[in-house]
Amino acid sequence: MNYYHGEGYERLDDCEMVACADLIPERAAAFADRFDIDDEGVFEDYEAMLAEAEPDIVSISIWPADHADVVLDCARSDSVEAIHCEKPMDLTWGNSRRMAEGCREAGVQLTFNHMRRFKPTWVDARQRIEDGAIGDLERIELAPGNIYDGGTHQIDFATGVAGDRPAEWVIGQVDYREENTWFGAHNENQAHAHWRYENGVDAVVSTGGERSFVPADMRFVGSDGRLEIGPEESDADLRWRTGGEWEEKTVAEGAWTDPIHDAVAHVVDCLESGDQPVIGAENALNSTEIIFGIWESARRRGRVDLPLEIDDNPLEAMVESGDLDPQ
Repeated sequence: MNYYHGEGYERLDDCEMVACADLIPERAAAFADRFDIDDEGVFEDYEAMLAEAEPDIVSISIWPADHADVVLDCARSDSVEAIHCEKPMDLTWGNSRRMAEGCREAGVQLTFNHMRRFKPTWVDARQRIEDGAIGDLERIELAPGNIYDGGTHQIDFATGVAGDRPAEWVIGQVDYREENTWFGAHNENQAHAHWRYENGVDAVVSTGGERSFVPADMRFVGSDGRLEIGPEESDADLRWRTGGEWEEKTVAEGAWTDPIHDAVAHVVDCLESGDQPVIGAENALNSTEIIFGIWESARRRGRVDLPLEIDDNPLEAMVESGDLDPQ
C-alpha cells in the first residue's frame, strides 16, 4: 500500500516527497528510487526521519498492531500537520481512541485510508440515497468477507450513509474455528451482527460462509424502496427500485487504486482548507467501535450498549484465553 500512497502524493502539484523509512533498508531504497527521493531522505528509523526531514504530512503503511505508537510519535513531532494511516485503525479499541485523542490534542489532522468512500459506484449510490431515491433510510445490510480487515470499508461506508453518527448498541456472534490472520490480526471465519445508529437506522452484517442472507455486497432499504451495490442477481454494479422494475447502472470505474489516490488528494485538500476530512479519525472511531463492539458482544454473549468501555481486542482476547481455539 505504501506505493499507492506514494502515487497519490506524486500526482499532486503542491506535494513533494522528501523522505521514507523502512526497517529493511533495501525496501526503503527501492521506494526512494521509485519516487526520486534523495539518499539523505532514506531512513531505517522513522523517528530519525521525523527529526531530520521535518515532513508536513506522514503516510503510515504498517501492520495495525503498530499504528498507535507510530501515529502518536508523528503527532508529537514539531513539523507534522497531518497523518494518513492505513486501515483498520489499530489492533485494539483502546489504542484506536488513544490515537484520535492524541492527534486532536496536538492539533494534527488524522485520517485513515477508508478509500472506498471515493469509489465511483459507492459515491453514486450514496448520492442517490441522500437525494431520496429510496425514501428515508431505514436499514442497511452488509456482506463483507470479514468485519475487521476488509469489512471496515463497508461498515465505514454504511456509517457514512447513515449520517456519520455513532451506534447506540450492537449485538453479534462469531465463529472462529480455522485460523485466519491478516497483517498479524485475527479475523473471524463467520459473523452475524445487528446494530442501531443514534438516528434509528438499523444495520446488519453477515460475513463468511454462505452469505446469501444479503444477496449483494450492500443493500440499503428505505421507506419507499431499496438500493443494492454489487447485486448477485444482476451484472450491473448498482440497482434500485421503488415498487416497480429495477433500474440498473454500471458506473465507470478507473483503476482500483484510483480511490486511494483520491483519498490522498482529499487529505491534502482538507489540510489546506481546514475542512474536516470524511475519512477523519472521528468518523473512523464510529465504525471501529461497531467492529470491536461485535466481538465484545460475542465475548459477553449479549447486547452491548455503547459507548464501548473496553480497551482490548475481544477476539484476540478470546483466542488467548482459549475460549476460541482456531486451528
